[in-house]
Amino acid sequence: MKIAIIGAGAIGGVVAAYLKKAGEDVVLIGRSDQVDVINVKGLTIKGVHGTETIKVPALTRLDQSYDLVIFSVKTQDIEEAFAHNSEFLEQGGLILTTQNGVQADNILSGHFERDRQLSSIVMFGATYTKPGEITFNFEGDWIIGRPLMPLDPTAHKVAEVLGKAFKMVTSTNIMGQKYLKLFVNFNNCIPALIGKSMQETFADIDLSRLSIMLLKEGVDIVAQANIELVSLPNFPKERIEGLVKMPIEQAAGIINKTLTTLSKEPLYGSILQSIMRGKTSEIDFINGEIAHLANHFKMPPTLNSKIVDMVHEVERTGKYFSVEEVKKTFHLENPVILSEGPHAGHS
Repeated sequence: MKIAIIGAGAIGGVVAAYLKKAGEDVVLIGRSDQVDVINVKGLTIKGVHGTETIKVPALTRLDQSYDLVIFSVKTQDIEEAFAHNSEFLEQGGLILTTQNGVQADNILSGHFERDRQLSSIVMFGATYTKPGEITFNFEGDWIIGRPLMPLDPTAHKVAEVLGKAFKMVTSTNIMGQKYLKLFVNFNNCIPALIGKSMQETFADIDLSRLSIMLLKEGVDIVAQANIELVSLPNFPKERIEGLVKMPIEQAAGIINKTLTTLSKEPLYGSILQSIMRGKTSEIDFINGEIAHLANHFKMPPTLNSKIVDMVHEVERTGKYFSVEEVKKTFHLENPVILSEGPHAGHS
């Protein structure tokens, strides 16, 4: 397959580098500053596999039609990425989304026939450091399915190709799994408020409590909307359902332990990474998805709506909230730092 990856950030860079290393015909589409560096120096990936530099051809836009085009830009940037590359996107080929949230496939469905569309969930984690340099924080599955039609041999073929570099899993209900993944990403909003790493943020037990408060509200709203959560490989839906049913202090302790030891390198989360680069974030498609559902069903204003507004304020002003301001806003008390831990990072 001739493969093009649109978006030279964290996930796009990792995918391009390792597919190229596996011998695939790959081109990476990015901004001019990224392309200039990558074409001269290659892509340097640091992290779980050590440090290596892989030469990947890079362009600022598609130069021909490709058998498979992988969108790895943020959801809010999909329309712009399509418009920038529409000349060759409209000529054919398969389209694969990788975005967090559940709206990427709906956005692109206005441009492509459903049999061209594939959807995926990325369970590995990466951090964009600077043009041409990415940290691969942790490994995980790459789940692929059909968002608008039943799973078919074409999806299996794409999974086979991508499987040369990544652990691929096919899904018969990719959208149900995307809603569960939505909650896996739910914590990203809190580091974005205070400008700190996941490790440093959730070393504070009160902020871990806030994550559970947001999660409980989100799971309840999704249930009221009659949306089914579907288990992910190695992440059963019962893990989320169990968290929201247990006492909040116990659940917060699990969040604290899990997120302070997730990666040896500081992990900032997708929302904060965008803000750190001066970009708008995907908050409207993560916690904002829950706020939208609540509004659709005429429910009262939600904690998640407040989080969305606060993240937008950080985007707009460039100023982070203090930890104390966040605690006061959400009526959190008795600040307790459980542990900085050996993996705690600093922003």
